[in-house]
Order: sequence, then structure tokens, then C-alpha cells
Amino acid sequence: GDYAHLVSALGEEMKKYDVEISAHAPYYTNFSNHDESMIEKSIGYVLKSIEAVKAMGGKRVVFHPASCGKDKRDVAVARAIDNLTKLATVLDESGLDDYIVCPETMGKLNQIGTVEEVLEFCKISDKFVPCFDFGHINCYTHGTLKTSDDYRRIIDKTFEVLGERKAKNIHVHFSKIQYSAAGEIRHLTFEDEIYGPEYAPLAKIIDEYKMTPFVVCESNGTMADDAIIMKKCHQIIY
Repeated sequence: GDYAHLVSALGEEMKKYDVEISAHAPYYTNFSNHDESMIEKSIGYVLKSIEAVKAMGGKRVVFHPASCGKDKRDVAVARAIDNLTKLATVLDESGLDDYIVCPETMGKLNQIGTVEEVLEFCKISDKFVPCFDFGHINCYTHGTLKTSDDYRRIIDKTFEVLGERKAKNIHVHFSKIQYSAAGEIRHLTFEDEIYGPEYAPLAKIIDEYKMTPFVVCESNGTMADDAIIMKKCHQIIY
């Protein structure tokens, strides 16, 4: 009883400030796992996360797609596509409606979740919309996100592959992240001047394309402060 009350109170509080809540499924989902029972578990985690976020008045759930394990990357990606197709079928049959699930771009080189892979996954279902974690993208490409055109290439590709409805309403995670040759190490704050990426060049593209993405700040402990900095980067106030 208390839990249900807490959930609805949280939803009401978010509504008061016109902030839509989203959820992140447990971090250990892996749709490339060889073990069928582990795939069932991953599907279950996403399903439960949708139920939870809907109870709080939201509809978006982000999840980690997969990792390579000992497989070659193309084999792991193909298995992920098969299993994400199963996920889509289970969700379609669940009786749930008005939800969005967002496979996330990943930050380590041995994880599945490049921009191209995530776009491919999102072709599986109408309900799948990309979660672009631009800090992660910057990690696995070793610092390539610098100018608005660097972001533009990703956004243009999204419009081209998935169409306007999904491209305008992507999910975004943003933070500066320290990385090494193997990718992501740890989340930083906006005070970092070494690793990046910067938000302003992305804000410019979002405004120019009149996009309405769902943007979450994932700075290390300074989420609220850095989110205000991000908001001020936009010329258009939605």
C-alpha cells in the first residue's frame, strides 16, 4: 500500500513541475546472452520497468541492449536483433499501451550499442526509440563530438533511418565522461575541460531541427545545476 502511494505521489510531484518521468531498466539486461532463461529475465526487467514508470505517469524506459561477451560483434548484434524482436512481441502481447522503450548507446568498446546498432534495433518496433547517450558516444569514438556538425551527422542519420516522428522525439542522456582506449571510465561534471562533450553545439541542432527530445542530465552529482546550464543553451523555450 505504502509503495503504491509513494509511486503515485512521485508522479503527481513530477506533473506539478511539468517534468515527465522516465525509468532505466536494470543495468544488466543483455539481449545477446546465449542462455534463454537470461533472455527471459531481460524481457521481464523491461516489462516490469514499463509497468513501474506507467504507474508514475511516465511512459519511457531506457535499457542497455547487449555486450559482445566472447562472440564476434556481428554475431552478438544478430542475436540481439533476434531477441529484441522477441521483446517487441512480448510487449505487444502484454496489454500495455502508450509506452516507449529506448535502447541506449553504450560507452565501452566491448558493449553493443553504437549509433548504427541502436538505429538498427529501433527499426524492429514502432515502440523502439533511440536513447543517444552523447557522453557514451564521445567515449567510444575517443572524443569526436566537438562541433554542431558532429552532432548533426548523428541526427541526420536518425531522420534518414527512422523518420521524423522518432528522430524528433529521441531520448537523450548527457554528461561529460572520462574515457580510455577501452571507452568509458566515469561520469564527470560540467566543470571538466578535458574530456567533453559540450552541450551547446547539440542544443543548436535540437533548436534548428525543432526537435522535442526527452533530455536527462547524468552529471556526477551536479545533475540539477548542469541541467539548468543545458536548458539555458536553448534559444527556443518549448
